[in-house]
Amino acid sequence: MSESVLSDLTSPTPSRPTVLVVDDVADNLNLVSKLLKDHYRVKLANNGERALQIVASDSPPDLILLDVMMPQPDGYEVCRRLKQLPARRDIPVIFLTAKGDMEDEYTGLALGAVDYLSKPVSPPILLARVKTHLELAEQRVRLAEENARLESQVEARTRQIALVQDVALQAMANLGRMRQAESPAHLRRIRHWVRLLAEEARSQPRFAAQIDDAFVDALYRTAALHDIGKIGIPDRILLKLGQLSPAEEAIYRQHPQLGFDALQEAESQLDASLPILTLAKQITLSYQERWDGSGYPQGLSGDDIPLAARILALAVAYDRLTARSDMSLEAAHQQAVDAIIAQCGYAFDPDLVDAFHARKESFFGIARQFPDTPFERQRRQYGQ
Repeated sequence: MSESVLSDLTSPTPSRPTVLVVDDVADNLNLVSKLLKDHYRVKLANNGERALQIVASDSPPDLILLDVMMPQPDGYEVCRRLKQLPARRDIPVIFLTAKGDMEDEYTGLALGAVDYLSKPVSPPILLARVKTHLELAEQRVRLAEENARLESQVEARTRQIALVQDVALQAMANLGRMRQAESPAHLRRIRHWVRLLAEEARSQPRFAAQIDDAFVDALYRTAALHDIGKIGIPDRILLKLGQLSPAEEAIYRQHPQLGFDALQEAESQLDASLPILTLAKQITLSYQERWDGSGYPQGLSGDDIPLAARILALAVAYDRLTARSDMSLEAAHQQAVDAIIAQCGYAFDPDLVDAFHARKESFFGIARQFPDTPFERQRRQYGQ
């Protein structure tokens, strides 16, 4: 037998599993192959390197019978290297060896072998062990495929549920937008700005523990609901052009509480607490608060204002300063940047202002990407 041997000792039968026998002694290879050839396709290798080549090929074996005492690499090293191949590591390995110490068995099994047979092998036991481990390997494959199928179904169902949530949230947001004669672009800008700001703030140590992927995603999905409470404000106030009277202003300032109450009631009717609605309630109720405590409706200040609401407040302020200006967008952008920086520590969280300043050009890019029409822009200059 040549130094490197590869033999297929039966006719190619796709339904038959393939067993790779690895041993540096030709008589051992011949003996084991004769025992197996009536039941399996058999491949032979007389050294560890050739065995690894066969394993890495496009036609890997379904099971490996591996001698331990071979010239380098020995069977243990072959098994160790096999288990480092992600696409091949699950091929079952049965060690065949004249070494019978319990410590040797522990070593082989610790490396990932599924069984350990002593030489000289008993033909009935060898055939039984090979059959058993091939069946177990097939069951593992079937179980993995079934798990993958079930995971795919769960993922599809989860996406469907999220889509239904998004449709419901967007429908509510659109009702609020149409009630105020806002442009569709307004909500798009807000959603993109809050995501941009949250992602930038995430890099700061202060916010690292609060902002994760789930937070960013939920904030993006719920930001459009921030003005939902304005549905409850009378038209004569909500749609009034020009400045509100003190009495009208007091009624107008009820909209955060109205929005919160509506979401709270919807959640209670579901008889379940949903994280996405928790965030929606935070931004709806608190985005009009100011860092120095001069906002409404609760007069919260500093970190008592929910982080999501602080992020949204800055995005909304930028939108008001740019979309309601009669300047060019470029000039309005610079004016908005200057105004937000001037309000650092008063209206806005200083660290969020830093995050905004770092991404101000991206804010401007979003403003250009989703502009209002000239009519909408004029309407907003005089709106609330």
